[in-house]
Amino acid sequence: MPETISNLRYGSNAGQPLTRRDGVLKVTGRATYAADNHPSGLLYAVCAVSTIARGRVTHLDIAAATAHPHVAEVFTPANRPPLAGDPDGKQGMFAFRLEALQNDGVRYANQPIALVVAETLEAATEGAALLKPRYEVEPARVGLDLERYVPQTVGVGAPASVVHGDVEAALTAAALRVDATYETPPQYHNAMEPHAIVASWDGDRLTLDTPNQAPLLSRAAYAGYFGIPPENVLIRTPFIGGGFGSKAILAGAHILCALAARAMGRPVKLALTRSQMFGPVGHRGETRQRVRLGMASDGRLTAISHHAIAATSSFDEFIEPSAHVSDTLYASPAIAVFHQAVRNDIGTPGPMRAPGLASGSAALEVAIDEAAEACGMDPLDFRLKNYAEVEPITGKPYSSKALRECYEAAAKSFGWSDRPRAPRLTRDVDGFLVGWGMGTAVFHCPMFAAEARAALRADGSGVVETSAIDMGQGALTALAQIAADSLGLDAGQVILRAGHSDLPDGGVAGGSGHTATAGSAIDAAGRNAVAKLAELATADRNSPLFGAGNVGVVARAGRLHRKDDERRSDSYADILARAGLAQIEASGKGARDPAAVGDHALQAHGAVFAEVKVDPDLGQIRVTRLVGAFAAGRIINPRLARSQLYGGMIWGVSFALHEGASIDRRSGRVMNADLGEYHVPVNADVPSLEALLIHEDDLHVNGLGVKGVGEIGITGTVGAVANAVWHATGVRVRKFPVRLEDIMAPAVGA
Repeated sequence: MPETISNLRYGSNAGQPLTRRDGVLKVTGRATYAADNHPSGLLYAVCAVSTIARGRVTHLDIAAATAHPHVAEVFTPANRPPLAGDPDGKQGMFAFRLEALQNDGVRYANQPIALVVAETLEAATEGAALLKPRYEVEPARVGLDLERYVPQTVGVGAPASVVHGDVEAALTAAALRVDATYETPPQYHNAMEPHAIVASWDGDRLTLDTPNQAPLLSRAAYAGYFGIPPENVLIRTPFIGGGFGSKAILAGAHILCALAARAMGRPVKLALTRSQMFGPVGHRGETRQRVRLGMASDGRLTAISHHAIAATSSFDEFIEPSAHVSDTLYASPAIAVFHQAVRNDIGTPGPMRAPGLASGSAALEVAIDEAAEACGMDPLDFRLKNYAEVEPITGKPYSSKALRECYEAAAKSFGWSDRPRAPRLTRDVDGFLVGWGMGTAVFHCPMFAAEARAALRADGSGVVETSAIDMGQGALTALAQIAADSLGLDAGQVILRAGHSDLPDGGVAGGSGHTATAGSAIDAAGRNAVAKLAELATADRNSPLFGAGNVGVVARAGRLHRKDDERRSDSYADILARAGLAQIEASGKGARDPAAVGDHALQAHGAVFAEVKVDPDLGQIRVTRLVGAFAAGRIINPRLARSQLYGGMIWGVSFALHEGASIDRRSGRVMNADLGEYHVPVNADVPSLEALLIHEDDLHVNGLGVKGVGEIGITGTVGAVANAVWHATGVRVRKFPVRLEDIMAPAVGA
């Protein structure tokens, strides 16, 4: 049986740069991902998907598909077994409408229109091809030049608009102004591990092996669709090969696989192909953003107006909350953010790494550079001039904010003081144009509710249980370090069991809030277990700690010590042995103190500096250096934190120069739905990276002082790269990704 994360022991405590132990399992092939499961009697399912974006299916050649010798069944709207929950309803919170063969309508390209189940994957694939669908086609509605509407909320419940002060009057009175429009393309998650699921039933009990960022929320949703109690659903997800928000929300394919398994009376496996991930499982929606800035003659911002238009689906709603970056970052007496939406015949967008802030900061940070240029100021000096000492609109103090220190550290390491003010003044020895740019990084500090269970055992070890998820970033290593500290043990003495929905709810692995969320619950559970053990010891006349209840004890290295005399101590093993107990157990919960939300602005900050080189003849752009400094509260594991920041910075390079879906405006189909044409960075595109961790003590954000580092690295990097391209070429590009044709003007090679 392949080893899973729940069997691992860890060997350091919080604050130490521990190498994640799951890496050994992964590189040796012993990590079990969803598609690696092959239960006895397994059948294989393949989705047949639409090749149109709008209309209905008029014919499927069911006879041809079922004539295949190894095809077991073809599910269509005509014979799909009933569901207890309506796919066009929403099962619980954080859920979208699904396409689960409820009718013959087509709402977007790549929508599932049939499910073929066979004895082999090859047979299921061939059966799907034999269906040869015919359609009644309606014109596809795609792009942002369609009828707009104002949504009630954007993102996950944020207001569509926020206004502070008289922005229009401030813009009119401003000595200097910037008014520019920026565009970001549709982007798709493209995790290395595609969406996959293995479903099996035992009576009315459903077991699912599937990558899932929110197993307890999803368990309730599956239960609603199938009309069974939530405790009858077991989701196992010990390893995820990248999620980025896409694997937090159920898709129709997941429900169809479980439905097929129940109908066939055998386990069924379904794995989406790479191209099938473009549509049914979320993406970052296309945006067009108009940013208007007003400045006084001394460079102070007097007005910020950020208007975003975002694409959503025709049948559901998730609006990329891009404009909200402008109500959190720079000081101004007048700020207005406003969102509109356009309905397209596309799969519903969803949260994608740094939702809203990635796309919004891409626009804002370029606009801020344009404002600095208009004022004749250095971009860093301009940002410092408009530094927000309190949250701009609310006036709340920050729970902690070391952004000045981030600017200083990153600029010094990068050598920013040597940057010439004007563009196109620097070339390297090969004649390439060299440009330097910067961007400010920001991310919110969300925190969800979570639970954990901890036990101290008679052999001196500890066990901690939670359904927390590791998406490949090493979260369970960091959580084990938190567990060890809370239990007063070396991390090598702690077993962390996680990744199953039958464990205490570890919350959602997303929003850069997982360590804070699950970690707080683990910390509480561990401390509660130690408190129970202390009650035993201080009430035991045979313990050196007897009667120490008033002065208290401290847990360290598997022993309890009197606070007033640490020479008097008792081991966990001896305390439990005298009590005749094999272990002592406690639970804990993690949730944010509502007072912290009400009294303080909770954000992480950073600064990114980028160097690019541009071939003056070909327009080819290369990022050659990135230096970022980030202040994100308490860092549990510096090695893992830097790894996450590197990943975010690389993602920012991808956003700035590589990544974007190309949609055929006639058919509504994504034309580059594979990793050959949908470009993401490879090793040759990854520059020299440096991520500096700036110390921050935060007593308000949560008990651990943790903010999160998973997404912040993207938000400053996109603008830094785009601004560096301008500094190299003198060409201001306001559309992402920046293409060579955008900068191939006569001035580039002059």
